[in-house]
Amino acid sequence: MIMKKLSKLYWIAILGLTITACQSIPKAATPYHPFELEKYMGKWYEIARFDFKFEENLNNTTATYSIKENGDVKVINRGYNYVEKEWEEAVGTAKFRDSSNVAALKVSFFGPFYSGYNVVALEGDYQYALVAGKDTDYLWILSRTTSLPDSVKTKFLEVATDIGYDTSRLIWVEHGEVE
Repeated sequence: MIMKKLSKLYWIAILGLTITACQSIPKAATPYHPFELEKYMGKWYEIARFDFKFEENLNNTTATYSIKENGDVKVINRGYNYVEKEWEEAVGTAKFRDSSNVAALKVSFFGPFYSGYNVVALEGDYQYALVAGKDTDYLWILSRTTSLPDSVKTKFLEVATDIGYDTSRLIWVEHGEVE
Protein backbone atom coordinates (compact mmCIF):
# COMPACT_ATOMS: atom_id res chain seq x y z
CA MET A 1 0.00 0.00 0.00
CA ILE A 2 2.81 2.40 0.87
CA MET A 3 4.62 1.56 -2.38
CA LYS A 4 1.44 2.22 -4.34
CA LYS A 5 1.10 5.65 -2.69
CA LEU A 6 4.77 6.46 -3.36
CA SER A 7 4.41 5.38 -6.96
CA LYS A 8 1.34 7.58 -7.38
CA LEU A 9 3.15 10.55 -5.79
CA TYR A 10 6.12 9.93 -8.08
CA TRP A 11 3.96 10.11 -11.21
CA ILE A 12 2.14 13.19 -9.94
CA ALA A 13 5.52 14.86 -9.38
CA ILE A 14 6.72 13.87 -12.88
CA LEU A 15 3.52 15.24 -14.42
CA GLY A 16 3.93 18.48 -12.49
CA LEU A 17 7.52 18.87 -13.63
CA THR A 18 6.52 18.18 -17.23
CA ILE A 19 3.76 20.78 -17.15
CA THR A 20 6.07 23.32 -15.50
CA ALA A 21 8.82 22.66 -18.05
CA CYS A 22 6.39 23.36 -20.90
CA GLN A 23 5.49 26.74 -19.43
CA SER A 24 8.69 28.41 -20.51
CA ILE A 25 7.43 31.96 -21.06
CA PRO A 26 5.04 34.25 -19.17
CA LYS A 27 1.51 34.09 -20.60
CA ALA A 28 1.45 37.69 -21.86
CA ALA A 29 4.93 37.54 -23.44
CA THR A 30 5.69 36.92 -27.10
CA PRO A 31 9.16 35.84 -28.25
CA TYR A 32 10.83 38.16 -30.74
CA HIS A 33 10.63 37.14 -34.41
CA PRO A 34 12.05 37.05 -36.94
CA PHE A 35 15.11 36.32 -34.78
CA GLU A 36 18.63 36.08 -36.21
CA LEU A 37 20.75 33.95 -33.90
CA GLU A 38 24.06 34.97 -35.50
CA LYS A 39 23.37 38.65 -34.77
CA TYR A 40 22.61 37.81 -31.12
CA MET A 41 25.94 36.05 -30.58
CA GLY A 42 28.76 37.75 -28.70
CA LYS A 43 29.10 39.59 -25.42
CA TRP A 44 26.22 41.28 -23.62
CA TYR A 45 26.36 43.38 -20.45
CA GLU A 46 23.64 42.85 -17.92
CA ILE A 47 22.09 46.25 -17.25
CA ALA A 48 19.29 45.14 -14.94
CA ARG A 49 17.83 41.90 -13.57
CA PHE A 50 15.51 40.41 -11.04
CA ASP A 51 17.80 39.08 -8.36
CA PHE A 52 17.90 35.36 -7.69
CA LYS A 53 20.29 33.07 -5.86
CA PHE A 54 22.60 32.31 -8.81
CA GLU A 55 23.37 35.99 -9.38
CA GLU A 56 23.18 37.19 -5.80
CA ASN A 57 25.84 39.81 -4.95
CA LEU A 58 27.11 40.00 -8.54
CA ASN A 59 28.07 43.13 -10.44
CA ASN A 60 29.99 43.53 -13.69
CA THR A 61 27.84 40.71 -15.03
CA THR A 62 28.06 39.63 -18.64
CA ALA A 63 26.67 36.89 -20.84
CA THR A 64 28.63 35.66 -23.83
CA TYR A 65 26.96 33.51 -26.49
CA SER A 66 28.55 31.45 -29.26
CA ILE A 67 27.23 28.82 -31.64
CA LYS A 68 28.48 25.31 -30.99
CA GLU A 69 29.25 22.82 -33.78
CA ASN A 70 25.93 21.03 -33.20
CA GLY A 71 23.95 24.29 -33.59
CA ASP A 72 23.23 24.74 -29.88
CA VAL A 73 24.38 27.90 -28.13
CA LYS A 74 27.20 27.99 -25.59
CA VAL A 75 26.39 30.39 -22.76
CA ILE A 76 29.02 31.85 -20.44
CA ASN A 77 27.63 33.98 -17.62
CA ARG A 78 30.22 35.86 -15.59
CA GLY A 79 30.10 38.32 -12.73
CA TYR A 80 32.09 39.73 -9.85
CA ASN A 81 30.86 38.76 -6.39
CA TYR A 82 31.49 41.96 -4.44
CA VAL A 83 30.94 40.20 -1.09
CA GLU A 84 33.32 37.28 -1.68
CA LYS A 85 35.61 39.50 -3.79
CA GLU A 86 35.97 36.94 -6.58
CA TRP A 87 34.81 36.31 -10.11
CA GLU A 88 32.11 33.69 -10.68
CA GLU A 89 31.36 31.95 -13.95
CA ALA A 90 28.71 29.51 -15.14
CA VAL A 91 28.79 27.71 -18.48
CA GLY A 92 25.60 26.38 -20.01
CA THR A 93 23.81 25.44 -23.19
CA ALA A 94 20.80 26.99 -24.89
CA LYS A 95 18.57 25.40 -27.52
CA PHE A 96 15.61 26.61 -29.49
CA ARG A 97 12.30 25.28 -28.19
CA ASP A 98 10.84 25.33 -31.70
CA SER A 99 11.71 27.38 -34.78
CA SER A 100 15.18 28.92 -35.01
CA ASN A 101 13.72 32.24 -36.17
CA VAL A 102 11.70 32.68 -32.97
CA ALA A 103 13.64 33.83 -29.88
CA ALA A 104 12.11 31.19 -27.60
CA LEU A 105 14.95 29.14 -26.17
CA LYS A 106 15.60 26.93 -23.21
CA VAL A 107 18.85 27.17 -21.27
CA SER A 108 20.57 24.80 -18.88
CA PHE A 109 23.47 25.20 -16.49
CA PHE A 110 22.63 22.00 -14.60
CA GLY A 111 22.57 18.93 -16.82
CA PRO A 112 19.14 17.94 -18.04
CA PHE A 113 17.27 20.79 -16.29
CA TYR A 114 16.22 23.58 -18.66
CA SER A 115 14.44 26.87 -18.11
CA GLY A 116 12.92 29.39 -20.46
CA TYR A 117 15.04 32.10 -22.08
CA ASN A 118 12.92 34.36 -24.26
CA VAL A 119 14.06 37.49 -26.03
CA VAL A 120 10.88 39.57 -26.04
CA ALA A 121 12.27 42.87 -27.36
CA LEU A 122 15.30 43.97 -29.36
CA GLU A 123 16.39 47.50 -30.21
CA GLY A 124 19.20 49.11 -32.17
CA ASP A 125 19.90 46.22 -34.54
CA TYR A 126 20.69 43.74 -31.75
CA GLN A 127 22.35 46.28 -29.45
CA TYR A 128 19.78 46.03 -26.63
CA ALA A 129 17.65 43.09 -25.50
CA LEU A 130 14.85 42.45 -23.04
CA VAL A 131 14.84 38.82 -21.90
CA ALA A 132 11.98 37.11 -20.10
CA GLY A 133 12.48 33.92 -18.17
CA LYS A 134 10.05 31.07 -17.76
CA ASP A 135 7.74 33.20 -15.61
CA THR A 136 7.53 36.69 -14.12
CA ASP A 137 10.23 35.91 -11.54
CA TYR A 138 13.01 36.20 -14.14
CA LEU A 139 13.82 39.27 -16.21
CA TRP A 140 16.98 40.74 -17.73
CA ILE A 141 17.85 43.90 -19.64
CA LEU A 142 21.01 43.46 -21.74
CA SER A 143 23.19 45.81 -23.76
CA ARG A 144 26.27 45.49 -25.96
CA THR A 145 27.81 48.25 -23.81
CA THR A 146 27.66 48.99 -20.09
CA SER A 147 24.94 51.60 -20.56
CA LEU A 148 21.46 51.89 -21.99
CA PRO A 149 19.81 54.93 -23.65
CA ASP A 150 16.89 56.33 -21.66
CA SER A 151 14.53 55.82 -24.62
CA VAL A 152 15.33 52.08 -24.74
CA LYS A 153 15.08 51.80 -20.95
CA THR A 154 11.63 53.42 -21.02
CA LYS A 155 10.43 51.16 -23.84
CA PHE A 156 11.73 47.97 -22.19
CA LEU A 157 10.16 48.90 -18.85
CA GLU A 158 6.82 49.46 -20.60
CA VAL A 159 7.04 46.11 -22.41
CA ALA A 160 7.95 44.32 -19.17
CA THR A 161 5.09 45.97 -17.29
CA ASP A 162 2.64 45.03 -20.04
CA ILE A 163 3.77 41.40 -19.73
CA GLY A 164 3.09 41.50 -16.00
CA TYR A 165 6.49 42.16 -14.46
CA ASP A 166 6.84 44.33 -11.36
CA THR A 167 9.74 46.41 -12.66
CA SER A 168 10.31 47.99 -9.24
CA ARG A 169 12.06 44.68 -8.40
CA LEU A 170 14.81 45.29 -10.95
CA ILE A 171 18.36 45.53 -9.69
CA TRP A 172 20.43 47.93 -11.78
CA VAL A 173 23.81 46.33 -12.24
CA GLU A 174 27.01 48.28 -11.60
CA HIS A 175 29.85 48.00 -14.08
CA GLY A 176 33.24 49.38 -13.26
CA GLU A 177 36.52 48.81 -11.52
CA VAL A 178 36.86 45.68 -9.40
CA GLU A 179 38.59 46.09 -6.06
